[in-house]
Amino acid sequence: MAPNLNTVAPRSSSWPVRVYYEDTDAAGIVYYANYLRFCERARTERLRALGIDQRDLRTRHDLVFVVSRVEADYLRPAELDDELQVISTVQSIGAASLLFDQQVMRGEDCLFHARVTIACIDWNRRRPARIPEFLRTLFESEA
Repeated sequence: MAPNLNTVAPRSSSWPVRVYYEDTDAAGIVYYANYLRFCERARTERLRALGIDQRDLRTRHDLVFVVSRVEADYLRPAELDDELQVISTVQSIGAASLLFDQQVMRGEDCLFHARVTIACIDWNRRRPARIPEFLRTLFESEA
C-alpha cells in the first residue's frame, strides 16, 4: 500500500522515504543522485494526490512536466534504514513553470535541500507551454 500524502502547510506536502541498501554507495551512505530520485517521487505523488494523472495529461492535453533546473545542497548524509521525509513546497507558479523547494529530512535535521524548476512543455512541439487554468487552479488553491 502506498503511503498517504500529508499536508504540512499551505502548498507543502510530506512524502516518507525509507533508505534501502540499493540507495547507498560503497561508504554506506545515500548516493548523491538518489536524493534527486526521492524528490522526483515526492513531486509525482503530490501531483497524483491533486488528481493529476501525468499519462492522461500527456495523452489528452499534450502536456508534460519536466525538470529544467536544480540547485542542490547536500548538508548531511543519510544512511541505510533511515526513515526520511521529503518536504515539497510550491514556492511560485509562473506562466509555464513551477518552482519547488524540497527538503529531505531525518527528524528535525535537514539532510538535503533543493530548489527545482519544473517546466510545462507542449509534448508535440517540445516547447514551453502555459500551465492550463485547471492545473493552475489546483496548485493555487492548495491548503
